[in-house]
Amino acid sequence: MKRICILGSTGSIGTQTLDIVRHYNKDLEVISLSAASSVDRMEAQIREFSPKKVCMYDSESAHILREKIKDTDTVVLEGMDGLIELCEDENVDMVVTAVVGMIGIRPTIAAINAGKDIALANKETLVCAGHIIMDLAAKKNVKILPVDSEHSAIFQSLQGFPKERIEKILLTASGGPFRGRKRDELVNITWREALKHPNWTMGRKITIDSSTLVNKGLEVIEAKWLFGVEPDKIQVVIQPQSIIHSAVQYVDGGIIAQLGTPDMKLPIQYALFYPDRREMDEERVDLFKLGQIIFEEPDMDTFLGLKLAYRAIKEGGSMPTVLNAANEKAVALFLNDRIHFLDIYDIIEQSMDRHTAIESPSVEQILDAEADCYEFIASRWGN
Repeated sequence: MKRICILGSTGSIGTQTLDIVRHYNKDLEVISLSAASSVDRMEAQIREFSPKKVCMYDSESAHILREKIKDTDTVVLEGMDGLIELCEDENVDMVVTAVVGMIGIRPTIAAINAGKDIALANKETLVCAGHIIMDLAAKKNVKILPVDSEHSAIFQSLQGFPKERIEKILLTASGGPFRGRKRDELVNITWREALKHPNWTMGRKITIDSSTLVNKGLEVIEAKWLFGVEPDKIQVVIQPQSIIHSAVQYVDGGIIAQLGTPDMKLPIQYALFYPDRREMDEERVDLFKLGQIIFEEPDMDTFLGLKLAYRAIKEGGSMPTVLNAANEKAVALFLNDRIHFLDIYDIIEQSMDRHTAIESPSVEQILDAEADCYEFIASRWGN
């Protein structure tokens, strides 16, 4: 029996993780859950899975939840202190980090220090603090198991081979809903159009990030830390069918790839049961129906998110934090009809231009860089 804590249990990754728990309830036990403010969803999860503890990041939501579930034995914690307590719980074997944003960094560090394996779905943890996380995981002999479909595919393609034999990582991208369009065709794009991803069902922010290719840029940064590979050995390849989830090319020229339907449950389940592979009652890839697999080169002059990410990696230190923070605010402004689609790139670039990168930043310096970036954007474009 593996005992798990799910941070971000009411979001897309969190709810799909609970779907797997339902199927393998004799092998997985939910010890604790967390959410930001979704009281009703959390109440339903508590009544179904009976976790010992839950955490609501929002204090008022925690108060409301306590009243709603006072007939249960579940303890309701709140805020960052609550998240850290969940991660340090001696009854937990693995922490699934599915929260969105920088709030995932401190709990992940706490979990690693407590010796918990990490099923990682929080991008900011590695994008902003990869130098801290990977060193700490190595010292504590803790596994960092990627849940993101592309990084899971790379991880699976590396099984049995030393990373020293990697020639190149082939990180695939769908191209998003605007694949093939040029810059002048994106001027009047609305967020409703950007949310129509051709293959994946994801949260609003990550879907917008896919449309700008910022998401793929963040994944390049993650791959650098996860697999110890320099950016010039990470090649982004557009694979619009989302069947090849990523691949590794070795020094002998051989390429090993992981294929599957565009479904997040496979990488989640692989992380939960690694190194085992369990049965999954989901749709299979029909190669005869597929017929062919398409590959294209990314248009980095139109979709600047990828180019800006490579710049952030090159400048290093705290610059990826600014990339991430600026994008987060820009996407929020776009979703609130405050800016245009292409303004997302301008906000990111201007935020990076004004920042002087701090080499090997501490967690406090990372959070300070984020706050400073937020203040700059608010002063120019509003909240």
